[in-house]
Amino acid sequence: MTPGVPWRSLLLSFFFLHGSAQNFGQTRFICTSVPVDTDMCTSSMQSSGPTEDLKTTVLQLRETVLQQKETIMNQKETIRELTSKLGRCESQSSLEPGPNEAKAVGQGGKKETPASKSSAGELSRVPAAETLSQLGQTLQSLKNRLENLEQFSRGNSSVQTTNLKELLQNKIEDLEKQVLSRVNSLEEGKNPKNETEQRNKIESTLTSLHQRITDLEKGQKDIKATDKFQLAFPLRTNYLYAKLKKSLPEMYAFTVCMWLKSSASPGVGTPFSYAVPGQANELVLIEWSNNPMEILINDKVAKLPFVINDGKWHHICITWTTRDGVWEAYQDGVLRGNGENLAPYHPIKPQGVLVLGQEQDTLGGGFDATQAFVGELAHFNMWDKKLTPGEVYSLATCSSKALTGNVIAWSETSIEIFGGATKWTFEACRQIN
Repeated sequence: MTPGVPWRSLLLSFFFLHGSAQNFGQTRFICTSVPVDTDMCTSSMQSSGPTEDLKTTVLQLRETVLQQKETIMNQKETIRELTSKLGRCESQSSLEPGPNEAKAVGQGGKKETPASKSSAGELSRVPAAETLSQLGQTLQSLKNRLENLEQFSRGNSSVQTTNLKELLQNKIEDLEKQVLSRVNSLEEGKNPKNETEQRNKIESTLTSLHQRITDLEKGQKDIKATDKFQLAFPLRTNYLYAKLKKSLPEMYAFTVCMWLKSSASPGVGTPFSYAVPGQANELVLIEWSNNPMEILINDKVAKLPFVINDGKWHHICITWTTRDGVWEAYQDGVLRGNGENLAPYHPIKPQGVLVLGQEQDTLGGGFDATQAFVGELAHFNMWDKKLTPGEVYSLATCSSKALTGNVIAWSETSIEIFGGATKWTFEACRQIN
């Protein structure tokens, strides 16, 4: 600054030599003196050049300041974005095994990773080894329960029980594969993308299996005594009867077997009748007045050589095929009579009503007291095929307890009782021994 010259102010101008934010430190200051009484925007200065140069300098300064301000704002936004991305990258990298961790897993170690502690559920909050142990115990428990059911099913030929056991066994095998895949993923330190969905599926399958096996075990307890009963029709009335809850399918052959005990005379009445819309006598077993016992199919009649009104238990079976209308009649396991041309080529029609103890004149009704069954009835079973003489004999001598009807199986849950007919405990094999 020159001495003796009265200056009122100093203008300090700074310029950034490069626009990049990386060169903020490389700057140079230019100082210019302005007289007190001089207008900076319009006057000239002897030591600094013409007025026009000063104006240009000021304008450049303003433009530079604005540019740098905009650059700084852009850089701040970029920094915020990069900081956010860096945070996400660090979060993801914390879920991946580090070099030491990867090495430990590769050497067979079961390294517990953050993925195994995630909030995906109970299975992922414990180490992989512990998860495998717990799931193994659960699956073993289910297998043991299925083995118990399998042992039971060997003594019970229920197709439904066997099929359900097989279905549950298949589900357990599928579940084992899912669990093994999940445990392998945990041991490798991987976090499956669909971890939550996979966990929910496994837990849902386990819950379903537990419920199905519990229901089956409960049903097993009920089945143990469900067929050990008899129906008693002590009076010849038109209101004592029982009805099957299910109808018959269309059948081109059948075998119907039952235990009967009666001392009624004349005639024991109607042990069972099956009526369909338009035909009340679709399938009937009847002995009334002084007539012998008869089997009716579509109102066609065949006389049966049964003698059962001696007050003792007797096992009777009747087989029939639509081809040529061939029939056979067994009493106490022995063939007592046979014939043909009984409603040949007429299939037993479906969607009817099957009644025990009464003869139907209308669908599900029209009972006549003179045709009612008087006595006791048990183990009413029906098949949609012709049983062999050996199978019939096994039933009559109780040497094949597992043989039950595939169309109608004797069960308390399948029968409704009306009019005061009574139900008593009954075991056929104990009665004949």
